[in-house]
Amino acid sequence: MKLFSLIIALLVLLFSQSCKKAEQNNSKQIYLQNQFPLIEKPFLELPTGAIQPEGWLKEMLIRQKTGVTGNLDQLYPAVMGSRNGWLGGDGDQWERGPYWLDGLVPLAYILNDPDLISKTKPWIEWALNSQQPDGYFGPVRDFPDEPGLQRNNSRDWWPKMVMLKVLKQYYSASGDERVIHLFLNYFRYQLKTLPEKPLGHWTFWSEYRAGDNLLNVLWLYNITGEKFLLELAELLHQQSFNFTDEFLHGGLLSGKGGIHCVNLAQGIKEPVVYYQYSGEKKHLDAVKKAFNDIKRFHGQPQGLFGGDEALHGMNPTQGSELCTAVEMMFSLETILQITGETTFADHIEKIAFNALPAQIAEDFLTRQYFQQPNQVMITRHMRNFDINHDATDLVFGLLTGYPCCTSNMHQGWPKFTQNLFYATPDRGLAALIYSPCKVKAMVADSQMTEIEEITNYPFDEKIVFKINLQDTALEVIFPFYLRIPDWCNSPEVKINGQSFNFPEDEKLLKIYRNWKSGDLVELALPMSINLTTWYENAKTVERGPLVYALKIGEKKVKITNTKDPELYGDHYFEILPETVWNYGLTSATVNNPEGSFQVKRNEISEYPWKAEHSPLEIRTKGIRIPSWKIYNEMAGPLPWSNMYNIELGENPVEEDIILIPYGCTKLRISEFPVILER
Repeated sequence: MKLFSLIIALLVLLFSQSCKKAEQNNSKQIYLQNQFPLIEKPFLELPTGAIQPEGWLKEMLIRQKTGVTGNLDQLYPAVMGSRNGWLGGDGDQWERGPYWLDGLVPLAYILNDPDLISKTKPWIEWALNSQQPDGYFGPVRDFPDEPGLQRNNSRDWWPKMVMLKVLKQYYSASGDERVIHLFLNYFRYQLKTLPEKPLGHWTFWSEYRAGDNLLNVLWLYNITGEKFLLELAELLHQQSFNFTDEFLHGGLLSGKGGIHCVNLAQGIKEPVVYYQYSGEKKHLDAVKKAFNDIKRFHGQPQGLFGGDEALHGMNPTQGSELCTAVEMMFSLETILQITGETTFADHIEKIAFNALPAQIAEDFLTRQYFQQPNQVMITRHMRNFDINHDATDLVFGLLTGYPCCTSNMHQGWPKFTQNLFYATPDRGLAALIYSPCKVKAMVADSQMTEIEEITNYPFDEKIVFKINLQDTALEVIFPFYLRIPDWCNSPEVKINGQSFNFPEDEKLLKIYRNWKSGDLVELALPMSINLTTWYENAKTVERGPLVYALKIGEKKVKITNTKDPELYGDHYFEILPETVWNYGLTSATVNNPEGSFQVKRNEISEYPWKAEHSPLEIRTKGIRIPSWKIYNEMAGPLPWSNMYNIELGENPVEEDIILIPYGCTKLRISEFPVILER
């Protein structure tokens, strides 16, 4: 009995010491870290606005401001005007208002733009003031159907999940304590109400997207330490779709049509978010297996997958939804912070530098609902998609396809900017995603430090980091981490002109030293040609984080919509090909990439994502395949690569062709059939 009592006493002592240690570790952090019993995060979010875009990235955010993001209330007043339920009106009650704010709020505070901040205020104030005595917040009443509006399911759990993300970002920028008060009361309401009205009570969307809810519950726990939040976290996980078991043991990802593409893009992070609480490795294993299976069965070279709207295989004429791109980026940014595995940063860059700019017009006023990796005609035409919205899914418009993307597209670049740098638990900074920017953050013993990232990446291989200390007379010791991408085989680092040696296989480089103002860190990431294999053994040309596609002459045509303007807007744009597109690459070219592809560098304009302004070109040769023709206003069935005795006409000739970055294209071939030489 004495032995048993002694063991119990020791266990209690160890538990209390571990709790104390976790609390001490958290109290030592400058930025918010997971509290016990949550697993410590290797990377910590910086406040919204701490990272400022520069160069081409700043231009992207300014175009959002002058485009749809900054003016959606005027361009889409039926939904984003004063009738919106999230402003207390009788109009749209569901997800679209919160979707817009999920991009508008970080854009406003990153740019520190008074006009944009003012535009967010009525929404923020209404949400904060809408909380009921029982803790519920948001719209409370359903209304009869009205064309173009979602006026029902006002109490659905799902739209609140989006608004929680909005308010979290607002709190990060403003420190408004009313957000904490609202979260506490709402989460108590959820804990009380979910047992009788579970996540799927109103719609199934909440079950697939509960990871966003869970993420905010754990965030609040780290601020308040309220134990009931852990109980709610467990309840949310139990009621959500079981991604972990499905990814590990099910067939969801191996077939077609098994899950909505945006539910997958949002839900894929849930096991990793829950892993912070459970500590069970199976949740991480499930997500890694899921990414491998998505690529294997549905993968596309721009970092996404065939899903138009349900999963639809690897064919490069299957569509990928714009909401998928921005939600997958946010999921990957979340997973990166929690796991610390830099391969997820590679994936973020793949989507951001390829899929995202290709699917949005340069003036940020129109977008595609779906994009295709092999896209040779953008017209209003019924195609082989899982869902067709009166054949408008490929054309560029404000409301074409479905308006969820009109509302949700805005988060992509602002959140990308917000995740370029992270704080680290050892009071340093980590640059994990690369683009021109500058960051101001505290390091070491709360010393304010600015790091300028001077680069034209991803169009250039060189990145320079300049250290600027607030007190220029000081020297400060802190670690600075740099990611080495998986695609880079021979990176080089110099500090103030002197080479810095590190292990060849290092993917997260730590530089721990005494820093002074003016110190320069030069990171060189040599980019070589890499050919990857896709549908029907087709080849895609990649170089660094950029995918390359055939440059096709484009004719843009404005179409006045007289058929259904109330649904899809009063106009949209079609784009037609003006040059030949049906080229294949010879096996000799594919087998000798360094000798067959010549890189040409052009001047980088302020907006580099346009075919005529492309900062990079790859010159190579291709042969036309006469039998590969337009089918149903798409590139016809992709010829099998290395087909024996493929028909090439009487006199096949190798022609010079130009490849440009995928993100610069609207029309393109990115998956090329390979021609077996006779």
